[in-house]
Amino acid sequence: QVQLVESGGGLVQAGGSLRLSCVASGSTSNINAIGWYRQAPGKQRELVATINSGGSTNYADSVKDRFTISRDNAKNTVYLQIDSLKPEDTAVYYCNAEWVVSTVPFELSHYWGQGTQVTVSS
Repeated sequence: QVQLVESGGGLVQAGGSLRLSCVASGSTSNINAIGWYRQAPGKQRELVATINSGGSTNYADSVKDRFTISRDNAKNTVYLQIDSLKPEDTAVYYCNAEWVVSTVPFELSHYWGQGTQVTVSS
């Protein structure tokens, strides 16, 4: 199993930047990928960005020009750099770990952090 703790959220003005952190602990060697999701009030949770064990990244089209996902393996930490913040980026941001339960058959579990609030004022 793995535990995830997010941090770095806060209240910022539009146009500002934030760097969110997701620290993983536990059986981190079984992590296949980590993704950042966000959920705005009254909306469904949406995938923002992912990074896999090989370092490959993917982004939602709506954020790919402003968001950057990266990782520091030595610190078991995945970051989400958010630039040019907009009021519509206001949401709770969660990280999710895709954790390999077994390889034959291939089976994954998902673990979530508690989330960190990002609020962007106009």
